[in-house]
Amino acid sequence: MSGNIAAKPLQRAEIAKRTGCNLETVRYYEKVGLLPEPPRTEGGHRAYDANHERRLRFILRARELGFALDEVRTLLRLVDERDAPCGEVRDVAAAHLRDVQTKIADLRRMERVLKETVAQCADGARPECPLVESLFR
Repeated sequence: MSGNIAAKPLQRAEIAKRTGCNLETVRYYEKVGLLPEPPRTEGGHRAYDANHERRLRFILRARELGFALDEVRTLLRLVDERDAPCGEVRDVAAAHLRDVQTKIADLRRMERVLKETVAQCADGARPECPLVESLFR
């Protein structure tokens, strides 16, 4: 993304709206150091620029993909270094992919157990509930 997105600085509410992000989330990302605190105008308002917006979009997209805050921080560090090879970014993404695949496998196992247990309930008219009994085991 080259060039300026907006000629005039954006306030926090504006950058939140433009990115579809909650105002408090912008504040939080600043607090934890993912989004650098912007300079202030003479009137004391935060003055976000195109780089802040681009970085916030990066953070939001990474979070949508399930990257943890520490992983996002690592990715941003690699972006900021600019001379970091793509291989380092790939390594972070590959580790995250393995975590996602493990979670999917866990969810599939949970789905299978729940399907079996719900099927045991049949029409729900049994005096003892197989689901409740399975939770006590």
